[in-house]
Amino acid sequence: DVLNFVRHFAYKHKPIFSICHGPQLLVNADVLHGKDITAVAQVAVDVKNAGANYFDEEVVIDSSGLISSRTPDDLPAFNQA
Repeated sequence: DVLNFVRHFAYKHKPIFSICHGPQLLVNADVLHGKDITAVAQVAVDVKNAGANYFDEEVVIDSSGLISSRTPDDLPAFNQA
C-alpha cells in the first residue's frame, strides 16, 4: 500500500520530500528514473542504479516536485526549498 501511495504521488507530480535514507522508499517504488535527487552518501549507489541523477548537494529540486536533502545538517536548505 505504501509503495502504491508513493507511485500515485510520483505519477501525478505531487510534491514528495525526501531526506537522508528516504530515497530507499522511492527506489523500491521504482519512481526515480530520470529524476534529480540527493541522499545520504550510503544510498547514492541505490538511487543511481534506480536511474536517478544523483547530486551531492544540500538540496536538490527536481521539476517533478521531488525535493531532497542529504542529512539533517541540510535541514535549513531543505526547509527553505
